[in-house]
Amino acid sequence: MFKKLRATFNEYPRIFWVLVGSAFIDRVGGTMIQPFFALYITEKFDVGMTQAGILLGIFSVCGLIGSMIGGAITDKFGRKGIVLFGMVFSALSSVSMGLVNELSLFYLLAVVVGLLSNVAGPAYQAMVADMLPEEQHAEGFGVLRVAGNMAWIIGPTIGGLVASRSYLAVFVLDAVTSLITAAIILRVIPETKPEATEEQKSEKLVQTFAGYRKVLQDRPYIAYILTSMIMLVVYLQMYNTLSVYLRDVHGVPPQGYGLLLSLDAAMVVLLQFWVTRRVSKRPPLLMLAFGTVFYMIGFSMYAFVGTYALFIVAILIITVGEMIVVPVGQAMAAKFAPEDMRGRYLAFYGLAWALPSAVGPAAAGFVLDNYQPELVWILAGVLSLVAILGYLALHVRLRDRFSLQSTSSDI
Repeated sequence: MFKKLRATFNEYPRIFWVLVGSAFIDRVGGTMIQPFFALYITEKFDVGMTQAGILLGIFSVCGLIGSMIGGAITDKFGRKGIVLFGMVFSALSSVSMGLVNELSLFYLLAVVVGLLSNVAGPAYQAMVADMLPEEQHAEGFGVLRVAGNMAWIIGPTIGGLVASRSYLAVFVLDAVTSLITAAIILRVIPETKPEATEEQKSEKLVQTFAGYRKVLQDRPYIAYILTSMIMLVVYLQMYNTLSVYLRDVHGVPPQGYGLLLSLDAAMVVLLQFWVTRRVSKRPPLLMLAFGTVFYMIGFSMYAFVGTYALFIVAILIITVGEMIVVPVGQAMAAKFAPEDMRGRYLAFYGLAWALPSAVGPAAAGFVLDNYQPELVWILAGVLSLVAILGYLALHVRLRDRFSLQSTSSDI
């Protein structure tokens, strides 16, 4: 067992493992806050889920703009400096969010934080793609997810305990982890941006931003983004709407919700690499469709079950889909991208996450506040089916472009 783990470790460069370790530290801080953010807003400012969803939507829309800016700057100037800026600003913004006591000021802060804290997202993803050959991209993103989900085992548990006493303390802890991450990257991680050609060096920044037109003209990629948006509208309900639904409809306390996320994370830690090794050699768009089937089943269950044991079953089914979809989806986005446009393509993939983050919580909150709350999960099942059909159609269309035919044995 030890020899197998050591052999796996040696398959990847040292700086990749340092990046994974730094990502783990940063995610511990983030997972202390993220699962309880909707609860924090509704409790501190005495508002409903609709208003909390609007606020989360502001973060997402502004985060998308910041990500697009970051993608272009990443391709022009490199990865490391942008990541460092993002980590330091994240620390400052966390403390600020914990100190604001007026909802109107929180709305303003959401705009600033959304714009600047997400600038580093494309640079971080581009670093992974830079460090590894294309055939290792899915596995590399899978390893990064294992680290992130190890953080989910620790973060929500700590966050739930600390938040029951002081939400401000949770925000401060998140700031500390961001600063530790920044220090590691500053000292250890080199710049990974590929050497630019003379033409690329002479390119003006405005021309770099204009390169987004090329992304928009890649119609199959845009179709992929749109399909992923539909799927992610469903998946992201796990991190905001589900906590409020379980509290208000079934009386599940924050600690119970945190345990569900910790179980999800533990399953990813144990099985993600094994799953990714097998699905990464399969046609990726078929695997995305297959993984979304588990979303359709798991999220739909919340409309029909009412015991905590079955809530656990539902989250474990969702986790199976998550282990297939997330690393394959990231690797697929990188596969579309030319090397010199990696930051911009990956920033545009952020659109697939940002718009569902903006629209999903507000829409789900409106349903929770005005209709039968179970309707949220019925609609989630319908949207999952639409995404499944979309991925299957893309597989047929893009089979020749990416040579997606299977070359390995059955899973």
